Amino acid sequence: MRKESIYEAMQNDIMNANISEEDKNKMLKNVMRLKDQKVNIMITGATGCGKSSTINAMFDTEVVKVGVGVDPETMEIEKYELDNLVLWDTPGLGDGKKADNRHAKNIIKKLSEVDENGDALIDLFLVILDGGTRDLGTSYELINSVIIPNLGKGKENRILVAINQADMAMKGRNWDYDKNEPNQQLVNFLEDKVRSVRDRIYEATGVRIEPIYYSAGYKEEGGEQGRPYNLSKLLYYIVKATPSEKRVVYANNINEDAEMWKDDDELLDYGEETRKSIFESITEGASKGADIGGAIGGIFGSIGETIGRGIGTVVGGVIGFIGGLFG
Repeated sequence: MRKESIYEAMQNDIMNANISEEDKNKMLKNVMRLKDQKVNIMITGATGCGKSSTINAMFDTEVVKVGVGVDPETMEIEKYELDNLVLWDTPGLGDGKKADNRHAKNIIKKLSEVDENGDALIDLFLVILDGGTRDLGTSYELINSVIIPNLGKGKENRILVAINQADMAMKGRNWDYDKNEPNQQLVNFLEDKVRSVRDRIYEATGVRIEPIYYSAGYKEEGGEQGRPYNLSKLLYYIVKATPSEKRVVYANNINEDAEMWKDDDELLDYGEETRKSIFESITEGASKGADIGGAIGGIFGSIGETIGRGIGTVVGGVIGFIGGLFG
């Protein structure tokens, strides 16, 4: 059975709302505008860092095959379209100076592209580092010399650095496999690594970023998906870095398997914050120009449920969600 899209749910809610026909028409036009929004994310990292595993766990898709073996699967940037979410998957780095130089030129070219409004095509650049290795020289060179200098305005908000394979950061030691979380010694190690990455990038570029660490939950080809750790935190940072009017795009693509989102550092309720962020962008975008005042929360009843079937699995049911947001 085909799942109702977020846009269909919005249209149904608007048509059933107790508001004027004029406001309904304005809101329906706004929904069509939201439906045309696209989010473009470019993803890069050294070969073996877990780009494909991350994409597949977060967005529940197998369009990006998880690499097996030693040879990179793609030599050029690959484009994957998941509804209005567009992922640009760059080749793995570290395949030789000549290949890396070619990849760098392709990245710079893509970063220079603009959309139909003249804005940068790439909304967010996600750099994935391998938490299981100390050799990050190639990645630092790419971040400091290629990515940041070519991001243009607002560069601090358009790059996210994430350290994957946190469970392998100390060769698998100090990871509690039953609880699927690091013990305190490993937490200290990972936080030191985050600070080191942040400081090295700032010293080289003057740009302040806040790296995070996580584990995508490695999946053998044809095997079961391992439980990720801090995947909900990674999604939260991705959504937060996305322009507000575009965040609705994620609602149709987020993995609905609760196991993907249940384990995190619990410093913040990432699922709740992400859901609020998406929901607020939906209501703001759909209500522009419509004189509906405080009625906006009540109009989108099924939207909360639609979003709840995705990231809502992190925080439980959706009862009272709308009331909690709008008083």
